[in-house]
Amino acid sequence: MIRGAPCGATWPAGENIIGLPAEEAIVRIGLESQFYCVADPSDWDPISGKSPVHFAGNIHSVALKNALGIFKKRV
Repeated sequence: MIRGAPCGATWPAGENIIGLPAEEAIVRIGLESQFYCVADPSDWDPISGKSPVHFAGNIHSVALKNALGIFKKRV
């Protein structure tokens, strides 16, 4: 990893996916980052309807997809 979340959740989440198959790691990195995220999960975004914790999980999953070169752009 080169960069991580400001809260530091990326580092322990990344350690927990080492050795996993790529497809499993993509799902797991999102969950792990949510476990370690310190954002207030009750602070729901009125536009997306999701909490910052959900947003963090999605960002981590997309970042891992990009790093693995398997991100598919939507048309």
